[in-house]
Amino acid sequence: MIKAIFFDVGGTILDESREFQTWADWLGVPRHTFSAVFGAVIARGLDYRETFRAFRPDFDLPTELERRAAAGKPELFGEEDLYPDARACLTALKDQGLFVGLAGNQPARAEGILRDLDLSVDMIGTSDGWGVAKPAPAFFERVVREGGGDASSILYVGDRPDNDARPAMEAGMKACLIRRGPWGHILDMPDVSQRCLFRIGSLDELPGLVATHNGAGG
Repeated sequence: MIKAIFFDVGGTILDESREFQTWADWLGVPRHTFSAVFGAVIARGLDYRETFRAFRPDFDLPTELERRAAAGKPELFGEEDLYPDARACLTALKDQGLFVGLAGNQPARAEGILRDLDLSVDMIGTSDGWGVAKPAPAFFERVVREGGGDASSILYVGDRPDNDARPAMEAGMKACLIRRGPWGHILDMPDVSQRCLFRIGSLDELPGLVATHNGAGG
């Protein structure tokens, strides 16, 4: 049975469209051009930061984040950036008596922002806060510890087969892929997706699927 569910953040509960737009503006390139290059980077299986280097070869993310903050244009998100189905899904899963957590590749300051959103979750973890990022095995080992120690009873939900589903399953967890956002629509890895417990197009689907799975005895 599923006893704990962890969610990736960006692309899963958080719509990053506005964030991508602010980066295009910061780099001084048309938003549609930035999006096109971003998609090409994903399709080629490259690190997403190569998108920035296509426009500025010496781009360094930590440095640029500091520059943006100093210029009064920090990388931020809020209630308006949550996917419309996120809050209700988290609440419905909590109402089923499940342990619900967020665990994604995010800067440490994102923890405070997520807490201020008052979501129905038991814990929030970030790569910066934990000192390890996906898809490193240590990240998912931490998820297992936070979820009670039994990997087989934990479901990890994310939009990326490479960074979310595959390493979660390698750690012994079940996985759910949601098809949305750039990675969800572009990155196709059938060998991974076919092994996922669930494949969904909306978080609205998840509470019912989990209830049915647990009702059948897992």
